[in-house]
Order: sequence, then structure tokens, then C-alpha cells
Amino acid sequence: MVVGCTVLMVIGTIVGARFGVRINLTPSLPLGLYIRDPAGELVEFCPEGLASEDSAIRGYRERGVCADGHSPLLKPIVARAGDTVEASESVIAVNGRPLPNSRAHSRDHHGRALHAFPAGLYPVPEQMVWVVSTWNDGSYDSRYFGPIRESMIRQRLRPLWVSP
Repeated sequence: MVVGCTVLMVIGTIVGARFGVRINLTPSLPLGLYIRDPAGELVEFCPEGLASEDSAIRGYRERGVCADGHSPLLKPIVARAGDTVEASESVIAVNGRPLPNSRAHSRDHHGRALHAFPAGLYPVPEQMVWVVSTWNDGSYDSRYFGPIRESMIRQRLRPLWVSP
């Protein structure tokens, strides 16, 4: 199975570079094909700093094209400049509206400790976005590392075909 996933990732990288299509095999979003769309609300980005190190050490990212030698993450934008994010133990809320499946966990699916972004109210500054998958409550995203700089975004995408 691992060999099959690796082959699909290699094919996906080649196809993606040529046609702007990305294969998602992770549980953070529906399995399927995503296509480049400048107006898309899904972003592919290379994490930096602690988010890069932590996600690589935990095995959340395969080998890939990011500067750290691992693959980019694919997450939906939930908040942008001018929005206010409230992080708490139970939920992430944007402009007072709670997001489903957004509670930060104290442990990942392997039982290893996770550290949520500190609870509080965060106005989203210019050139920053919050990315949180409401598809999977176990997603590794801004609930753990906070907002990301827009300059980290490699491309914007939208679903082309996803598994039901």
C-alpha cells in the first residue's frame, strides 16, 4: 500500500507541475483531485519553523518539493486580514461563528502530545490567513501553529473530483 501511495504521489507531482492538478491522499480533506484556481479557498503551502519541523517529525508529510524536503500541506482558508479568530480549548471561531470539527486535541492519532495555539482572540493581520480543515477534526493546521503568511502559499486550488 505504501508503495502504491508513493507511486501516486510521484505521478501527482508530475501531473500537478504540468496541469495544476494535485492528488490528495491525506485525511485532512476528501480524497481526490484538486485543480489550480486563483480564486480557490484551498491553499497549498510549505510550512515553516516549528510547523515544518513538527509535521515532518510526526510523519504528516511525505518527501516533496518544500525547502525542508517534504510535501506541502493543503488546507482551506477560514480567516483572512480583518477577521477575528477566537481560539479556545473547545473550538475555533471566526468572527464569533464556531467552526465545526475545530477543537484542538491534546494528542495526535498516534498518541503523541500536541500543543494547541494559545487560547485567545486574534485579529488576523494583513498578509496572513488562518487555515483549518473542518472536514477532519484531527487535521494538523492553524489550531496548532497559528496563522500563516500569504507568501508561504504556493497555489490556490478547488476540488475537481473528490471521493464521496
